[in-house]
Amino acid sequence: MNTKIKEKLKLLTTKPGVYIMRDKDGVVIYVGKAKNLKNRVSQYFRNSPKPSKVQAMVDNVDEFDYFITASEMDALALENNLIKKYQPFYNILLKDGKQFPYIKIDLKQPFPKLEIVRKVKKDGAKYFGPYFAGLDAREIVKTINSAFKIRTCNLKITETSMAKRECLNYSMGLCSAPCTKKISIEDYKKEINKVINFLNGNDEEIEEILNKKMISASENENFEQAITFRDRLKMIYKLKQRVVANLPKNVDKDVFAYYCDGLSGVICVLIVRGGKILGVLNYPCLDAEIEENQTIFNFICQYYQNVTIPNEIICSHELPDQELLQKFLNKKIYIITNPHGINKKLLEMALENAKEYLEKHLQKEKLKYNNTLGAIKSLKEKLSLKNLPQRIECYDISNISGTNKVCSMVVFKNGEPSKKDYRKFKIKTVKGSNDFASLKEALTRRLNRLKEGKLESFKEKPDLIIIDGGKGQLSSTYEILIESQIENIDMISLAKRIEEVFYPNNPLPTMLKPGSVELRLLQRVRDEAHRFAITYHRNIRTKRQTESELEKIEGIGPKKRDLLLNAFENSENVAKASLDELNTVKGLSQKDCENIYYYFNKNRKIYDTE
Repeated sequence: MNTKIKEKLKLLTTKPGVYIMRDKDGVVIYVGKAKNLKNRVSQYFRNSPKPSKVQAMVDNVDEFDYFITASEMDALALENNLIKKYQPFYNILLKDGKQFPYIKIDLKQPFPKLEIVRKVKKDGAKYFGPYFAGLDAREIVKTINSAFKIRTCNLKITETSMAKRECLNYSMGLCSAPCTKKISIEDYKKEINKVINFLNGNDEEIEEILNKKMISASENENFEQAITFRDRLKMIYKLKQRVVANLPKNVDKDVFAYYCDGLSGVICVLIVRGGKILGVLNYPCLDAEIEENQTIFNFICQYYQNVTIPNEIICSHELPDQELLQKFLNKKIYIITNPHGINKKLLEMALENAKEYLEKHLQKEKLKYNNTLGAIKSLKEKLSLKNLPQRIECYDISNISGTNKVCSMVVFKNGEPSKKDYRKFKIKTVKGSNDFASLKEALTRRLNRLKEGKLESFKEKPDLIIIDGGKGQLSSTYEILIESQIENIDMISLAKRIEEVFYPNNPLPTMLKPGSVELRLLQRVRDEAHRFAITYHRNIRTKRQTESELEKIEGIGPKKRDLLLNAFENSENVAKASLDELNTVKGLSQKDCENIYYYFNKNRKIYDTE
């Protein structure tokens, strides 16, 4: 513990608030809340034994900041906002991304329809789901529409609106046509109630309806329709297989189980809706909370930001403040932390899932480490580099017979591609096909921008530069690095034929072990630079091939080009047009017409219209 931290610990208050831990670079690595700031923050820096994950975080703390709040509720809200803002390494991070689908029914509308949405809003509508793990929300909606005459159109139907005629679905017996008032609001609501009843877990009625429709279609030799109904019944069967024995059909609950091996942890969420297990979600988490029950508390607060909240949740740990959680979620929830009977079986199932997932996750993380951070450490050792190559830049040239010359710059950070840092150069000063000179131009421009420090995209210095090629390419570009007088950058080249690694001022190459993590990393970087260069070259070539001849004329842009093509159909006719004919095109000035005529008739006088 350094002096800064010791001094700040003395100044801490006993009021509630939020604390932020930073590393030596000032990066936020952990955000936490506390009912008593002095007690909570001091716990981290005492000499008492701590869980491995907590100690790992504390070892990286260089300083901390804190904010005093009016209440613990305010602290909880601020903590969530700061976690979203800073994305700290040692916090649970449920990043916003693709959400699982829900089926939404807006009962405030006189004739509601079924909608598939991915975000749950507090708008008074009913939401069912989430649907995943083999349950397709679209297939469920299709199954409902096959059985109940619910509208599927996007028309805005009110009590007084009236469409001109019914749609095809009405003729096929799939819609009750509320748009033309073929059904009253009361009768339509009865159909909607049947849908809600099914989505709540009661599937006997829909199964009976679909069975009758399938048999009827088969008897009428409408076998395609019969097959459709059969497939819909399969969806019902899939749902029935997920029924939890001894659980009422109208029960919705979530089960949270946290399993930790001391350093890494997994929270498993088992979702039960309408008495059926919709699926299991596993979230690996590295949370530096001292108590495990606080970790699961923090997770639940984040988890329910964008999903429906059931009336009952089951937890593997006693939650520290159930009343605060319910206030934060703005919902009365029955929380079970010591379950019995079927609830106990559900919790055991979730715990078993968490344990199994953690074992597989750790294996995957180990493989990822070997191919990224492990690979760059091994690369430094095997090639005797000055720096640990945390930022690798690789350059490659692409052209055809010296035309449309481009250079790619790809960037790998800690062994993984950082696509936001990729850059591309059009080669401007080199004539013909000369890869050596093209590489020199691109690298000169990149290093000059690094020295200028103006452009954000070029401010960060590479630890290692890789040139795609052999001794020749390396020698020519190394001269540029020496002339730039930028120190502490390693440079190598990788030749494709037998994957030789060349060093500056050394004629003998190094051969890395085939299949080794360090060679695979170099190959990934080189191949990505090659792919990026070829893609850019093709885009430029395609653009130039499709570029209109007319746009090469002074003063003629896309709008005036379109005027000419509308008047003459194609550029060949424009080339044959006389000056008087060109002057008939509205939107073109006299100067434009003269420029066009002269461009295609350079050897004739401008006013010669014969």
